[in-house]
This record gives sequence, C-alpha cells and structure tokens, in this order.
Amino acid sequence: MSDKNTTVSVKILEKEYQVACPDDEVDALTASARYLDEQMSDIRDTGKIFGLDRIAVMAALNIANEYLNNQGVVNAASTLVDTRVEALTQRVGKALAEQKQLNL
Repeated sequence: MSDKNTTVSVKILEKEYQVACPDDEVDALTASARYLDEQMSDIRDTGKIFGLDRIAVMAALNIANEYLNNQGVVNAASTLVDTRVEALTQRVGKALAEQKQLNL
C-alpha cells in the first residue's frame, strides 16, 4: 500500500471532481468513476428520474444490489471450494493411511 496520495480528476455526468487517493489505487478509482458515470448516465437517459441527487441514489442502490448479488455468488463458490478441499483432504488422509498400512 502506498503512503503517497495523488489528486485524480474524474468526470461524472459532465461534472469534474478532484479526488485524492493513494498512488496505487488511481486505476481502481478511475475505473470506479467511469462505472458510476455509466450507471448515472443510463438512469438519467431513461428520462424517468430527475435531479442529480435522485440519480445518484438510484445508481447507488443499483450498484449496492449488484454488489450484494455478487457476494452471494462468491459465498456460494467459496462454500463449494471448501467442500472440495474437505473431500480432497479426506481422500489424501485415507490414501496416506492405506500407504502406512502397506509399509507395516
């Protein structure tokens, strides 16, 4: 983690923002700002929601929903990996026990 901060200029809905972040997080910040801009632009372009604050809240809700849905996928994958590791550990333990029996 870098101790040095950089000020990055990002554009969201045609408005420029200056944001300080660690040097090693500039790319992530830029990508996040680009994603937020895309989400907010999509919401604005539907013409159903007016006002920057409402657009921002809707974008935040959509992004939070995506995050939580992805967390569910990650948790399910993690459980699957844990199950596979446990099964492989048992197989290795059994194989070692059988090998030990043969060597006696």
